[in-house]
Amino acid sequence: MTRSAVFAPFEIVEGDRKRGIVLLADHAKRDLPDEYGDLGLPPAEFQRHIAYDIGVEQLTRRLAALLGVPAIMANFSRLLIDPNRGEDDPTLIRQLYDGTVVPGNYPMAPEEREKRLEKYYRPYHDAVGAMVASVARESGKAPFLLSVHSFTPVMQGHTRPWHVGLLWDRDDRAVRPLIELLAQDRTLIIGDNEPYDGALRGDTMFRHAIVNGYAHALIEIRQDLIADEATADDWAARLAPIVDAINDRPDIHQVKQFGSRTGPL
Repeated sequence: MTRSAVFAPFEIVEGDRKRGIVLLADHAKRDLPDEYGDLGLPPAEFQRHIAYDIGVEQLTRRLAALLGVPAIMANFSRLLIDPNRGEDDPTLIRQLYDGTVVPGNYPMAPEEREKRLEKYYRPYHDAVGAMVASVARESGKAPFLLSVHSFTPVMQGHTRPWHVGLLWDRDDRAVRPLIELLAQDRTLIIGDNEPYDGALRGDTMFRHAIVNGYAHALIEIRQDLIADEATADDWAARLAPIVDAINDRPDIHQVKQFGSRTGPL
Protein backbone atom coordinates (compact mmCIF):
# COMPACT_ATOMS: atom_id res chain seq x y z
CA MET A 1 0.00 0.00 0.00
CA THR A 2 1.22 3.50 -0.82
CA ARG A 3 -0.07 6.80 0.46
CA SER A 4 0.14 10.33 -0.84
CA ALA A 5 -0.99 13.74 0.35
CA VAL A 6 -1.79 14.55 -3.30
CA PHE A 7 -4.10 11.73 -4.25
CA ALA A 8 -5.61 11.20 -7.70
CA PRO A 9 -8.85 9.20 -7.37
CA PHE A 10 -8.38 7.35 -10.67
CA GLU A 11 -5.81 6.34 -13.27
CA ILE A 12 -6.39 6.27 -17.01
CA VAL A 13 -4.52 3.72 -19.12
CA GLU A 14 -4.61 5.11 -22.62
CA GLY A 15 -5.54 3.06 -25.68
CA ASP A 16 -7.24 3.25 -29.04
CA ARG A 17 -10.71 4.60 -28.35
CA LYS A 18 -11.81 3.79 -31.88
CA ARG A 19 -11.87 0.10 -30.97
CA GLY A 20 -15.05 0.62 -28.98
CA ILE A 21 -13.96 -1.11 -25.75
CA VAL A 22 -13.59 0.30 -22.23
CA LEU A 23 -11.95 -1.73 -19.46
CA LEU A 24 -12.84 -0.83 -15.88
CA ALA A 25 -11.22 -1.88 -12.61
CA ASP A 26 -13.13 -0.60 -9.59
CA HIS A 27 -11.08 -2.49 -7.00
CA ALA A 28 -7.62 -2.66 -8.59
CA LYS A 29 -5.74 -0.86 -5.82
CA ARG A 30 -5.45 -0.77 -2.03
CA ASP A 31 -4.04 2.74 -1.56
CA LEU A 32 -5.31 5.39 0.84
CA PRO A 33 -4.90 9.17 0.90
CA ASP A 34 -2.38 10.25 3.52
CA GLU A 35 -5.00 11.86 5.77
CA TYR A 36 -6.63 8.47 6.40
CA GLY A 37 -3.49 6.69 7.55
CA ASP A 38 -4.33 2.99 7.68
CA LEU A 39 -7.95 3.39 8.84
CA GLY A 40 -6.82 1.85 12.12
CA LEU A 41 -5.97 -1.49 10.52
CA PRO A 42 -2.73 -3.51 10.70
CA PRO A 43 -0.70 -3.88 7.47
CA ALA A 44 -1.79 -7.52 7.02
CA GLU A 45 -5.36 -6.46 6.31
CA PHE A 46 -4.16 -4.63 3.20
CA GLN A 47 -2.85 -7.92 1.83
CA ARG A 48 -6.37 -9.36 1.92
CA HIS A 49 -9.27 -9.24 -0.49
CA ILE A 50 -11.10 -6.80 1.78
CA ALA A 51 -8.74 -4.01 0.68
CA TYR A 52 -8.63 -4.68 -3.08
CA ASP A 53 -9.11 -7.23 -5.85
CA ILE A 54 -5.84 -9.15 -5.82
CA GLY A 55 -4.24 -9.48 -9.26
CA VAL A 56 -6.63 -7.14 -11.05
CA GLU A 57 -4.28 -4.21 -11.57
CA GLN A 58 -1.71 -6.30 -13.46
CA LEU A 59 -4.40 -8.20 -15.34
CA THR A 60 -6.12 -4.99 -16.45
CA ARG A 61 -2.89 -3.32 -17.55
CA ARG A 62 -1.83 -6.35 -19.56
CA LEU A 63 -5.25 -6.90 -21.10
CA ALA A 64 -5.46 -3.23 -22.11
CA ALA A 65 -2.01 -3.51 -23.72
CA LEU A 66 -2.88 -6.71 -25.62
CA LEU A 67 -6.17 -5.27 -26.88
CA GLY A 68 -4.81 -1.76 -27.41
CA VAL A 69 -7.78 -0.23 -25.57
CA PRO A 70 -8.22 2.26 -22.72
CA ALA A 71 -8.82 1.32 -19.11
CA ILE A 72 -9.77 3.25 -15.98
CA MET A 73 -8.77 2.08 -12.51
CA ALA A 74 -9.90 3.49 -9.19
CA ASN A 75 -6.80 4.47 -7.19
CA PHE A 76 -8.30 4.05 -3.72
CA SER A 77 -8.98 1.01 -1.58
CA ARG A 78 -12.53 -0.22 -1.37
CA LEU A 79 -12.14 0.16 2.41
CA LEU A 80 -12.20 3.95 1.95
CA ILE A 81 -15.34 3.86 -0.20
CA ASP A 82 -16.53 1.25 -2.67
CA PRO A 83 -16.93 2.63 -6.21
CA ASN A 84 -18.87 -0.48 -7.25
CA ARG A 85 -21.84 0.42 -5.07
CA GLY A 86 -24.65 2.91 -5.42
CA GLU A 87 -24.44 6.02 -3.27
CA ASP A 88 -27.31 4.74 -1.12
CA ASP A 89 -25.94 1.20 -0.72
CA PRO A 90 -25.38 0.24 2.96
CA THR A 91 -22.04 -1.40 2.02
CA LEU A 92 -20.70 1.76 0.34
CA ILE A 93 -18.38 2.36 3.31
CA ARG A 94 -17.90 -0.84 5.24
CA GLN A 95 -17.49 -0.87 8.99
CA LEU A 96 -17.21 -4.67 9.09
CA TYR A 97 -15.88 -6.79 6.23
CA ASP A 98 -15.30 -10.55 6.28
CA GLY A 99 -14.66 -10.57 10.02
CA THR A 100 -12.58 -7.38 10.15
CA VAL A 101 -13.81 -4.28 11.94
CA VAL A 102 -12.60 -1.08 10.20
CA PRO A 103 -11.99 1.45 13.03
CA GLY A 104 -11.53 4.39 10.66
CA ASN A 105 -15.03 3.87 9.29
CA TYR A 106 -16.88 3.83 12.61
CA PRO A 107 -18.56 5.99 13.59
CA MET A 108 -19.17 7.60 10.19
CA ALA A 109 -20.38 11.19 10.35
CA PRO A 110 -22.60 12.32 7.45
CA GLU A 111 -20.02 15.02 6.62
CA GLU A 112 -17.25 12.44 6.31
CA ARG A 113 -19.37 10.20 4.11
CA GLU A 114 -20.12 13.14 1.80
CA LYS A 115 -16.43 14.10 1.74
CA ARG A 116 -15.43 10.63 0.52
CA LEU A 117 -18.16 10.68 -2.10
CA GLU A 118 -17.11 14.10 -3.35
CA LYS A 119 -13.33 13.60 -3.36
CA TYR A 120 -12.99 9.99 -4.50
CA TYR A 121 -16.16 8.17 -5.54
CA ARG A 122 -17.72 10.81 -7.77
CA PRO A 123 -14.51 11.85 -9.57
CA TYR A 124 -13.90 8.21 -10.45
CA HIS A 125 -17.38 7.82 -11.88
CA ASP A 126 -17.13 11.15 -13.68
CA ALA A 127 -13.93 9.86 -15.32
CA VAL A 128 -15.62 6.59 -16.29
CA GLY A 129 -18.56 8.48 -17.79
CA ALA A 130 -16.24 10.77 -19.73
CA MET A 131 -14.22 7.83 -21.06
CA VAL A 132 -17.32 5.92 -22.13
CA ALA A 133 -18.64 9.01 -23.92
CA SER A 134 -15.25 9.58 -25.58
CA VAL A 135 -15.06 5.98 -26.82
CA ALA A 136 -18.61 6.22 -28.16
CA ARG A 137 -17.74 9.44 -29.95
CA GLU A 138 -14.41 8.33 -31.42
CA SER A 139 -15.57 4.85 -32.42
CA GLY A 140 -18.88 6.08 -33.77
CA LYS A 141 -20.73 3.24 -32.06
CA ALA A 142 -22.04 2.09 -28.71
CA PRO A 143 -19.08 0.98 -26.58
CA PHE A 144 -18.56 -2.44 -24.99
CA LEU A 145 -17.75 -2.22 -21.26
CA LEU A 146 -15.80 -4.95 -19.49
CA SER A 147 -15.40 -4.64 -15.73
CA VAL A 148 -12.51 -6.68 -14.29
CA HIS A 149 -12.67 -8.10 -10.76
CA SER A 150 -11.30 -10.97 -8.70
CA PHE A 151 -12.76 -12.98 -5.83
CA THR A 152 -11.28 -14.67 -2.81
CA PRO A 153 -11.15 -18.51 -2.92
CA VAL A 154 -12.66 -18.71 0.58
CA MET A 155 -15.30 -16.32 1.93
CA GLN A 156 -16.64 -16.56 5.47
CA GLY A 157 -15.42 -20.14 5.71
CA HIS A 158 -16.97 -21.26 2.42
CA THR A 159 -14.71 -22.58 -0.36
CA ARG A 160 -15.60 -21.31 -3.81
CA PRO A 161 -15.10 -23.84 -6.62
CA TRP A 162 -15.29 -21.52 -9.62
CA HIS A 163 -12.20 -20.46 -11.52
CA VAL A 164 -14.00 -17.57 -13.17
CA GLY A 165 -17.43 -16.03 -12.90
CA LEU A 166 -19.49 -13.81 -15.21
CA LEU A 167 -21.94 -11.41 -13.59
CA TRP A 168 -24.85 -9.83 -15.41
CA ASP A 169 -28.36 -8.49 -15.01
CA ARG A 170 -30.60 -8.88 -18.09
CA ASP A 171 -28.34 -7.99 -21.01
CA ASP A 172 -26.52 -11.19 -21.99
CA ARG A 173 -25.03 -10.03 -25.30
CA ALA A 174 -21.46 -10.14 -24.00
CA VAL A 175 -21.88 -12.66 -21.19
CA ARG A 176 -23.23 -15.59 -23.20
CA PRO A 177 -20.37 -15.65 -25.75
CA LEU A 178 -17.88 -15.07 -22.92
CA ILE A 179 -19.17 -18.16 -21.11
CA GLU A 180 -19.26 -20.21 -24.32
CA LEU A 181 -15.72 -19.28 -25.35
CA LEU A 182 -14.26 -19.80 -21.88
CA ALA A 183 -16.05 -23.15 -21.65
CA GLN A 184 -13.97 -24.46 -24.55
CA ASP A 185 -11.38 -25.07 -21.85
CA ARG A 186 -13.05 -28.01 -20.12
CA THR A 187 -10.80 -27.68 -17.08
CA LEU A 188 -12.49 -24.40 -16.10
CA ILE A 189 -15.38 -24.23 -13.65
CA ILE A 190 -17.34 -21.18 -14.80
CA GLY A 191 -19.86 -19.38 -12.63
CA ASP A 192 -22.95 -17.83 -14.22
CA ASN A 193 -23.80 -15.02 -11.80
CA GLU A 194 -21.44 -16.65 -9.31
CA PRO A 195 -19.96 -15.97 -6.81
CA TYR A 196 -22.24 -12.92 -6.81
CA ASP A 197 -25.42 -11.85 -8.58
CA GLY A 198 -24.77 -9.23 -11.25
CA ALA A 199 -28.03 -7.36 -10.59
CA LEU A 200 -26.88 -4.65 -8.19
CA ARG A 201 -28.67 -1.35 -8.47
CA GLY A 202 -26.37 1.65 -8.68
CA ASP A 203 -23.15 -0.32 -9.25
CA THR A 204 -20.68 0.56 -11.99
CA MET A 205 -22.30 -1.59 -14.68
CA PHE A 206 -25.76 -0.34 -13.78
CA ARG A 207 -24.66 3.27 -13.85
CA HIS A 208 -22.55 3.30 -17.02
CA ALA A 209 -23.81 0.38 -19.12
CA ILE A 210 -27.33 -0.74 -18.22
CA VAL A 211 -28.96 2.69 -18.12
CA ASN A 212 -27.28 3.56 -21.44
CA GLY A 213 -28.16 0.30 -23.18
CA TYR A 214 -24.51 -0.62 -23.73
CA ALA A 215 -23.33 -4.23 -23.94
CA HIS A 216 -21.25 -5.17 -20.93
CA ALA A 217 -19.98 -7.88 -18.64
CA LEU A 218 -18.36 -8.12 -15.23
CA ILE A 219 -15.73 -10.83 -15.02
CA GLU A 220 -14.53 -12.26 -11.71
CA ILE A 221 -11.37 -14.40 -11.63
CA ARG A 222 -10.38 -16.35 -8.55
CA GLN A 223 -7.53 -14.56 -6.85
CA ASP A 224 -5.18 -17.51 -6.45
CA LEU A 225 -5.15 -17.82 -10.26
CA ILE A 226 -3.86 -14.27 -10.86
CA ALA A 227 -1.99 -13.50 -7.64
CA ASP A 228 1.36 -12.79 -9.29
CA GLU A 229 2.45 -10.96 -12.42
CA ALA A 230 3.04 -14.10 -14.47
CA THR A 231 -0.34 -15.69 -13.78
CA ALA A 232 -2.16 -12.39 -14.29
CA ASP A 233 -0.42 -12.04 -17.65
CA ASP A 234 -1.42 -15.60 -18.55
CA TRP A 235 -5.07 -14.80 -17.88
CA ALA A 236 -4.82 -11.59 -19.89
CA ALA A 237 -3.45 -13.62 -22.81
CA ARG A 238 -6.34 -16.07 -22.41
CA LEU A 239 -8.95 -13.33 -22.33
CA ALA A 240 -7.64 -11.01 -25.07
CA PRO A 241 -8.71 -13.11 -28.11
CA ILE A 242 -12.05 -13.85 -26.46
CA VAL A 243 -12.77 -10.16 -25.82
CA ASP A 244 -11.60 -9.38 -29.37
CA ALA A 245 -14.03 -11.93 -30.83
CA ILE A 246 -16.92 -10.55 -28.79
CA ASN A 247 -16.06 -7.00 -29.79
CA ASP A 248 -16.45 -8.03 -33.45
CA ARG A 249 -20.05 -9.15 -32.96
CA PRO A 250 -22.44 -6.62 -34.56
CA ASP A 251 -24.96 -6.68 -31.71
CA ILE A 252 -22.28 -5.66 -29.20
CA HIS A 253 -22.16 -2.13 -30.56
CA GLN A 254 -25.86 -1.41 -30.65
CA VAL A 255 -27.82 0.48 -28.03
CA LYS A 256 -30.43 -1.89 -26.62
CA GLN A 257 -32.45 -1.48 -23.45
CA PHE A 258 -32.94 -4.69 -21.48
CA GLY A 259 -33.91 -3.11 -18.17
CA SER A 260 -32.84 -4.47 -14.80
CA ARG A 261 -34.00 -7.13 -12.38
CA THR A 262 -33.58 -4.51 -9.65
CA GLY A 263 -36.53 -2.45 -10.89
CA PRO A 264 -37.37 0.31 -13.37
CA LEU A 265 -34.46 2.31 -14.77
